[in-house]
Amino acid sequence: MKKYILLFDDEPDIRELLIEDLSDQGYRVSGTGDPDECKRILEEDPPALMIMDLQVEEGDGFTMIHEVKKLAPHIPILLLTGVLFDKEVVHETILKTVAAYLDKTASLKEILVVVKRLLGDPVHPSASLVNDSGGQ
Repeated sequence: MKKYILLFDDEPDIRELLIEDLSDQGYRVSGTGDPDECKRILEEDPPALMIMDLQVEEGDGFTMIHEVKKLAPHIPILLLTGVLFDKEVVHETILKTVAAYLDKTASLKEILVVVKRLLGDPVHPSASLVNDSGGQ
């Protein structure tokens, strides 16, 4: 059975790119930019991993993270955002809330390495390992 990833991002191009790439890697992926739909999906079809943006048009990303944690505290969250944070902020604050953080400039390869690590899937030895701060 394919592991399921839910993507919450209000940018359709980003959603489509990640859905296509992660699906090609053998994952079942769905995406939404609507907070209410995201919560409905979480309740009806809980994912093994959630990838979330922080800046979304409809709502506040931090609020959404906390709502996801209330609905499904066991689901790891990869924060993939264009908001750049100071390295210290990432380690002292953000990583206490989410399992990993990458900025949107990360390559698809970097994103895949983190996704595989969070899902407990083997990472090919030649893959460049990134840390939870987006390689920073």
